[in-house]
Amino acid sequence: WGGVLPWGADLYYVFATVWGREPYALDGGVLTCVFAIPLAVGACLSVALTYFQLSGEDYRWWWRSALSTGSTGLFLFLYALFYYCCRSNMSGPVQTVEFFGYCLLAAYAASLMVGTVAFFASFKFIRYIYVNLKMD
Repeated sequence: WGGVLPWGADLYYVFATVWGREPYALDGGVLTCVFAIPLAVGACLSVALTYFQLSGEDYRWWWRSALSTGSTGLFLFLYALFYYCCRSNMSGPVQTVEFFGYCLLAAYAASLMVGTVAFFASFKFIRYIYVNLKMD
């Protein structure tokens, strides 16, 4: 569940903008920061978790580095479920299928995005520590 914390701050505003009738009041610079923070936190968490895994002499870090922070897609989808049940006025089968279909695609895309960044951050970390490893 790495990287869950930075997503929670602006999710309500994003969902209210996309699925409600509220304008998103943030400009491009703030929106870029909101986009970059989960990527940076995910990369740092993945490097830390990969280090702990290698310290425990478990060398199978490939999938865990991506899935540790890529699991935030599940958090996004759970928040979409909460938003649909508690904060929106949507009803009917067409709106339900459209809402959850788009939210599933967005959660999957976010999971792939954060997981890919985390994997490459861990890969660069592994390359760095093994290149600089000195054997006496």
